[in-house]
Amino acid sequence: MVNPYIIPPSKSAQEAAKEVIEKVHAYMNMHPESELHRCGKMFGVLLYEGGYLAAFSAKLDGSYHHDGFVPPVYEMTLEPNGTSKEESRRLQRLLFANYNFVNGKGESKNLLEIFKEEKPIIPAEEWFSSKLKIKNYDLRMPPAGAGECCAPKLLQYALTHGLEPVSLAEFWVGAPSKTEIRQEGAFYAPCSGKCGPILKHVLQGLDIEDWRLEIENWKKPEIIFEDDYLMVVNKPAGLLSVPGKGEEPSVESLMGAKPVHRLDQDTSGLLVLAKTAEVYKELQAYFQRRDILKRYEAVLRPNDEMSRLRLNDGMIELPLLPNPYDRPRQMVDKEHGKVAITKYVIRDRRPDGTVLVDFYPLTGRTHQLRVHAAHLDGLNAPILGDRLYGTAGERLMLHAAEICFVHPITKEEMHFCCDSFFTI
Repeated sequence: MVNPYIIPPSKSAQEAAKEVIEKVHAYMNMHPESELHRCGKMFGVLLYEGGYLAAFSAKLDGSYHHDGFVPPVYEMTLEPNGTSKEESRRLQRLLFANYNFVNGKGESKNLLEIFKEEKPIIPAEEWFSSKLKIKNYDLRMPPAGAGECCAPKLLQYALTHGLEPVSLAEFWVGAPSKTEIRQEGAFYAPCSGKCGPILKHVLQGLDIEDWRLEIENWKKPEIIFEDDYLMVVNKPAGLLSVPGKGEEPSVESLMGAKPVHRLDQDTSGLLVLAKTAEVYKELQAYFQRRDILKRYEAVLRPNDEMSRLRLNDGMIELPLLPNPYDRPRQMVDKEHGKVAITKYVIRDRRPDGTVLVDFYPLTGRTHQLRVHAAHLDGLNAPILGDRLYGTAGERLMLHAAEICFVHPITKEEMHFCCDSFFTI
């Protein structure tokens, strides 16, 4: 089976998805009152030898059952809503205990067993509640809605009906989401919070195609500047800034100095590293005070002609928050999110419909430029090659091209440029 986290999915899965999208559009035309017109939904297909299955997440217009789509893993007859908090939790546990998933080895586990060793997922809005008591959370309780997403439903149906999975694809149909980056017809990997632990169990025993991406020749970053106190390097796309959980190399491990800021693994460009603790502390303070100027180059493709990219420059202000159910993705949350501001300037409008943009981040939130580019209320134009918020490609077309700051020791004005090949 092709690894379900590969984006874009196989050509055959994309063809099956196209058929399902046409079917859903016909349904929407017949049902103008459908929720899909207000906010879309994730759908999925699972190919097996001789055909494919289709599914939608949770309910569609109030029902778990629609012709042509697999049924829910467990038919919920108990609804915890409308009961006391204690009774609701008891009923929720009962429901989770009846969600059983078989894996490729024929082993069965329910949701309580699957999430037993997982870290708790606390809804984003509750992190901002003054009444939040982490210790009161049942650390073994699966998140609400676990087991109702497309991938677990499709795999469970296939494995319990003697069908051998070949490839899977999840995609969005209907109106775009106002919080997450979810666009009509775009493909997305299964979420990490609700689906990740389930798939970790279900995929055991299946022959999964290796999908690990090789770092670009495992090459060391190019040194742009170095003295006794700091260095500035050009990080290649695909290389981590700092060590992760695995054994992958990082700029820090390869260069023997500590990055003062970070670039996403998929992003290339200028990165400042400190060689002493004193310099690291000083440069960190620069970033916190926003005393450092940064410019990024990106290539975008507008989703529609109404994109804000029809303007030559502007400012995007969309507050961001980590998506607790789908890390490391970020989401827009105007009530609880942290301030995120990006200035953009159009440099070139190309014959192929793409646009070369300079980004000037005035804040430094995780994935800020990627979300501000892709979101409906941002530029509505994903960065090319963005596997999280757009469509995967050979690489993410985002490059940290320029940085300016005052040397913390010599007090000299430092200015470095390292343009990408995007400008060619």
